[in-house]
Amino acid sequence: MRSTRIPDSTAIRRRILEISYAGQTVHIPSAFSIVELLRALHQEVLSYPENNPDHLNRDFFVLSKGHGVMALYPILEARGWVPSSELDSYFSDGSSLPGLAEAHVPGCEANTGSLGHGAGVAAGLALAAQLNSSGQKTFCLVGDGEMNEGSVFEALSFIGQHRLKDFTVIVDLNGFQAMGSTEEIMSQQSLPGLFEALGFEFTVIDGHNEGEIIRALSRRDSLAPEKPHAVIAKTVKGKGVDFMEGDNSWHYGRLDEESFNLANQYLGA
Repeated sequence: MRSTRIPDSTAIRRRILEISYAGQTVHIPSAFSIVELLRALHQEVLSYPENNPDHLNRDFFVLSKGHGVMALYPILEARGWVPSSELDSYFSDGSSLPGLAEAHVPGCEANTGSLGHGAGVAAGLALAAQLNSSGQKTFCLVGDGEMNEGSVFEALSFIGQHRLKDFTVIVDLNGFQAMGSTEEIMSQQSLPGLFEALGFEFTVIDGHNEGEIIRALSRRDSLAPEKPHAVIAKTVKGKGVDFMEGDNSWHYGRLDEESFNLANQYLGA
């Protein structure tokens, strides 16, 4: 679909380690859980005519889970939208790349530092596209903990009510939020029923299987193309680095030299 090849998932995770270690930033596992989702979107699904992130006929992608933006930056680097020098200086004084998604970065459609904002922005984009009959598709990625936000429910209700058929919400179902597991804070077991009640077609997939991701996001197996679509992606927080997987203390953890080197070993570096 594109001439620029997106790095593979392992290479993206290594780049996340590099920039997070250099910038001494947090949210590494949150970025790791969405790598395959973002890679599939940019490699096979999203349309950016002339590889232009500002093209008037582009598809829209809103990373509502803005603290996972480190997973997006290496992809924007590969597309030539963000210089490598900017990634190398990530989170340093004067850097243009913050630790949360901001709209001034090419490929980021909205400021999504506060959870719950992105779904409403994406709903507006999808409504405008439908009113204009432009055929542009809108995708919004939310965290499973973020689904607790009332603003997300309001946006999804609006989308279902107006049958915004070219809208897809992707739920990063990694089982954790900042302060604990979703099961102990607010269970997400009822998500399929919620989406069905709101008028969405929904699909449950392995969020690390790019074949499943591409089929779901392309809606190749859709039985109800006239409805908005929800993709519930089962993922692993900290995917790829054994000592981060399932250990939520790493949500706010920073790498030191030892953990940086060990994490790279798990990723084959």
